Amino acid sequence: MNLRRAIVDKSKKLLGENRRQMIIKWLKESLIPLTGTELSKRTNVSRQVIVQDISILKAKNYPILATAQGYLLYQNEEPKTFSKMVACCHTPEETKEELFILVDHGVMVKDVTVEHPIYGEITASLRLSSRHDVEQFCDKLQKTNASLLSDLTKGVHLHTLEASTEEALLQAIQGLNEHGFLLIED
Repeated sequence: MNLRRAIVDKSKKLLGENRRQMIIKWLKESLIPLTGTELSKRTNVSRQVIVQDISILKAKNYPILATAQGYLLYQNEEPKTFSKMVACCHTPEETKEELFILVDHGVMVKDVTVEHPIYGEITASLRLSSRHDVEQFCDKLQKTNASLLSDLTKGVHLHTLEASTEEALLQAIQGLNEHGFLLIED
């Protein structure tokens, strides 16, 4: 079966292994995350089928990351970055301000982690690197009426931050401190 013809013909579904191989191909080619909805449109299957395909691909050791913006495939060579984990505390209403401070300093907010008394560490991928990403995240939060992980810990949470320079990281952390979002020892 010619995969290119199947993609052009919107009435045909891509099936099984052919569909999963096309998902990998598209993820490799994309510079931005691809949503389950986008992949379902391209393959003419339901979003739930895409979720199952992603699980199958992950089980086959494909380095796929599910983010709030969609799916990413880790590339073999990543540019040199500096990384640091910071402890923060703030109200849910201050979330957007906290994230804006970080991305405005050229920092990517890689994830958020909370320490749950029963489950231990719970980490969720964020991968927010621009005001647009933050706006989308906050809009989705509002539309879904979902809770932040930090709601489980009265606002206390960790972020893994990445930047192209150590100076950008330090400036972002200083910005958090100036706004009272950095959790520091008494």
